[in-house]
Amino acid sequence: MKILPEHFARGAYVYVRQSTADQLANNPESRRRQYGLADRARDLGWSDVTIIDDDLGRSGSGVSRPGFEKLLAAICEGRVGAVLAIEVSRLARNGRDWDTLIEFCGLVGTIIIDEDGIYEPRHPNDRMLLGMKGTMSELELSILRARSLEALKAKARRGELFLTVAVGYVKSRHDHIEMDPDQRVREALALVFKRFSELQSIRQVHLALRSEGIMLPAICYTREAGRSIVWKLPVYNTVHHILTNPIYGGAYTFGRTCSRVTIEEGRKRIVRGFRRERADWEVLIPDHHEGYLSWADFERNQRLIADNATSKGMMPRGALRKGELLLGGLLRCGHCGRKLHVCYSGSNGNTGRYNCRGALINHGTDPCIGFGSLRVDQAIGTEVLERLQPLGIEAALTAVEASNQQANEKRRQVTLALEQARYEAAHAQRQYDAVDPGNRLVAGELERRWNAALTLVRERQAELDALDSRKPEAPDDNERLEILRMGADLSEAWNHPKATSVTRKRIIRAVVREIVVRIEDDQIKMMVH
Repeated sequence: MKILPEHFARGAYVYVRQSTADQLANNPESRRRQYGLADRARDLGWSDVTIIDDDLGRSGSGVSRPGFEKLLAAICEGRVGAVLAIEVSRLARNGRDWDTLIEFCGLVGTIIIDEDGIYEPRHPNDRMLLGMKGTMSELELSILRARSLEALKAKARRGELFLTVAVGYVKSRHDHIEMDPDQRVREALALVFKRFSELQSIRQVHLALRSEGIMLPAICYTREAGRSIVWKLPVYNTVHHILTNPIYGGAYTFGRTCSRVTIEEGRKRIVRGFRRERADWEVLIPDHHEGYLSWADFERNQRLIADNATSKGMMPRGALRKGELLLGGLLRCGHCGRKLHVCYSGSNGNTGRYNCRGALINHGTDPCIGFGSLRVDQAIGTEVLERLQPLGIEAALTAVEASNQQANEKRRQVTLALEQARYEAAHAQRQYDAVDPGNRLVAGELERRWNAALTLVRERQAELDALDSRKPEAPDDNERLEILRMGADLSEAWNHPKATSVTRKRIIRAVVREIVVRIEDDQIKMMVH
């Protein structure tokens, strides 16, 4: 007999573990079997039975497990006569934990019991069998992981693996996606890309949407309803994710992020979500499905976003900054290759200079070059206007067409929200009408939901009425002629009192990629790309 009176004098500990949250949700039978080991311990003769279930939802592959640590502490203190698990692989899936458990059990005389038998770690044969089981368990886990990962990668290389689907898309089959049939969702996402093409800055798109009160869709997962769409005012990360996710450009990607393993307090810790460079993505399939914009436009957006990344290396131009100087972020020193800095002086703060201060800041040496901004800005502005003059009439016509477009976009979003609110109110009414009025326990709740839906309808209708009441009038004939006249003469539009420095900067950046500037023989020489 391996079970001795000394084992009964100590308690029996039942170790309960399931590896993932998915197993907790979908495999309750395994959990029932593990909890049932407490009855088996009592049948074997133990009256003191302790269940340790702190590690539910935790892998046994070496991550931190408070329940396992508690079990080891109880064994070392001599309080454990037997450890029970439905199979010994539940105790550990890595050699470090498994060998430590066997060593401690052997030192204090604790036995291990599973559905296959009873093991006494102090006996050489049982210790060898436990060691082999632990090694096989660890090997089995590694093989299963490798097989699963290769199967996932093979499916991803075919563009058929969808673990989650971004907002704006739904699964049409298990291996295909298509645009969300909800028109409000599609138009809201299309508006984000349209605004970025106009403003060319994620932050400006975010601020514009917030100021206009335009809500964006987000995915919400609940156990009762599953995947559903909720609407909320956007935060910066939401806009950034939409504008940088390749799925909206019609591309399938896999392996954009990776995991890193670190050792903390003797345990491995897996940190997920590290972004990879595009060259390191495992799968990239352009034109995989219908996109909200073309792949060429998506790549153009990514270049604009990279250019807006201020202080991220020497190459990005940086986002538009405040100030009257027009060439900030575009000038590069032809002597040392560094970007030129902008500085202001004077009583009104509008007198500006461009200076190459990189050598001074980094090495304490003399600055390379420096010069005033007035003549340089004027020369580049004249050059840009000459290049753009043939497009002036087209730009004027576009401006006339877009004069009321922003207000119409806001109205369209509110109209779609009102239509959805009316549907939800009608649905709530149908539910209320279908219930027996005498069943107040149900009818009362359905009536409350119907009233809440009607309140939302009134709010959306009031918002729409407010937009209609302050809708700007379309340009009259004189205003149209004025816009077309300035389009025919871009210099007049450039020097117009209402033309801001931000507008001029955006016009220059539409044409100029970079300007390499040198000072030779007391002359400023610029090569404009």
